[in-house]
Formats: sequence, structure tokens, C-alpha cells
Amino acid sequence: MRALGGPGRAILPYSTPAMPKMKSHSGAKKRFKTTASGKVRGRHSFTSHILEKKSPKRKRHLGRPTYLKKVDERRVKDLLQVKR
Repeated sequence: MRALGGPGRAILPYSTPAMPKMKSHSGAKKRFKTTASGKVRGRHSFTSHILEKKSPKRKRHLGRPTYLKKVDERRVKDLLQVKR
């Protein structure tokens, strides 16, 4: 029976529509990664401008990824739809 669905889509009149899928936050997907152990990696702040007054050592360390604190990690995992 092919009713109400159009070409290639069979929607039965007695079926109920499913709930929409949960989507992960697209901005968080671009900024954070989760490690195999479950930690969340992100970038340091203060790296985009006013770099002349920062020492080379400070800029070098800021360029490397950092791990988020537990409080922020929980919030980012909710945005990424990752199980804790």
C-alpha cells in the first residue's frame, strides 16, 4: 500500500510520526573533540590577537590543545550528545 507518501515513501495511515532526532551542537562539533578515555579537548583562549606582548613560550604553550575542566566538560558533552 502506497498512500500519502509520494514516490518511494510509504506512509501508512495508522502509523504515528516518530520523534525528531536529537542533533549535536554544530558549533561545539567544530571546537571540541572527545578522546578515547572520555576527556574533552579544546583550544586555549587568548591566542587570536595582541600577541606582541606575550612571550614566545606563552604563545607556544597556548597553541597546544588543552583539556577542559570537569564542570565545562559536562556541559560540552551535553552539546555533543556524548554519553558520560
